[in-house]
Amino acid sequence: MPEITSALPVLAAISLVGYLLGSIPFGIVMARVFGLGDLRQIGSGNIGATNVLRTGNKLAAFLTLVCDAGKAGAAVLIARALVGEDAAQLAGFTAFLGHCFPVFLGFRGGKGVATWLGTLLALAWPVGLAACATWLASAALFRISSLAALIAAVLTPLWAAVLGTPQAILLSFALAALILIRHKANILRILAGEEPRIGRK
Repeated sequence: MPEITSALPVLAAISLVGYLLGSIPFGIVMARVFGLGDLRQIGSGNIGATNVLRTGNKLAAFLTLVCDAGKAGAAVLIARALVGEDAAQLAGFTAFLGHCFPVFLGFRGGKGVATWLGTLLALAWPVGLAACATWLASAALFRISSLAALIAAVLTPLWAAVLGTPQAILLSFALAALILIRHKANILRILAGEEPRIGRK
């Protein structure tokens, strides 16, 4: 964790901005733009890119992925440029909270994988790339998207330590814990052998 050098009112303002950026439900926005209907009534009801993909519109799903990652990345980079590293970490964390618990949707949001990756890539890009590589390798091996995300999240604090970014370890632990909590239903299905596999309906 970086040294806290910024004034508390400044950090509070950064937290609010990060949260509001994270709360923008791009999955719902893209579903409406592409005429796909109410995303909350489709598939799992989740607002993330995976559920957008269930509509069959790959472009909408890709744009949702990019925007969900981008909103967290933007929060981190803006906070870093205007304030400092302590504000950057806080902005990434609150953007993640905003995606998972958005004020615009009654605090019922997504599971945060894309937003988590966007935070890591902006905060410490080697750690972010390692997390992406871990997801890809795990997805190729196990063919389960949620399991790949869980493995990547759990290993991220290790990547932060190995890649010389100790200031990101605490945040990585916090985000990994939240991802595990948000994937509770997926974990139960994985244990029961009922979680859908990539490429299978």
